Amino acid sequence: MNTTTITAPNFEVVSRHAFGDVLLNTSTNQKSLNATTAIQPGEIISKFHAGITQSYATYLTVQTGIDTHITLQPEFLQYINHSCDPNVFFDTASMELICLKPLQPGDELTFFYPSTEWEMSQPFVCNCQSSNCLQLINGASHLDKSTLQKYRLTDFIKQQAQQKLSV
Repeated sequence: MNTTTITAPNFEVVSRHAFGDVLLNTSTNQKSLNATTAIQPGEIISKFHAGITQSYATYLTVQTGIDTHITLQPEFLQYINHSCDPNVFFDTASMELICLKPLQPGDELTFFYPSTEWEMSQPFVCNCQSSNCLQLINGASHLDKSTLQKYRLTDFIKQQAQQKLSV
């Protein structure tokens, strides 16, 4: 596997991993996980597992059940930020991070937060700037069927959406 170290003005490498670097934007103080190698759709980027399992959501957890929220291990996966046009997906059934769109070295890894979260612990106004940006990100429970159908969702979120839509 050919890897590239990402260097750009205003960015510092915080840590290096097999497929990506955690970068710190020194202008905004925000961290991101950026690819250091080309990755194709359908590829398993990384396995992950639960660090801590708890009954409540935080901005660092991924929901796997009604009252089950996990912190991600390896921990550097927590720096995969949100986008309404995601390029990766956290499959919580297989515990694999899956590539959705072609990634090139330097590309930021992003996922759709409502794909794993029924209710967000900290809703926010999205600044992803994609043409399909939803503006307010507050969990899958706040999205209609046609919006949810545009995204790959975890088994838990699909189950919750089916229950909501059949009521």
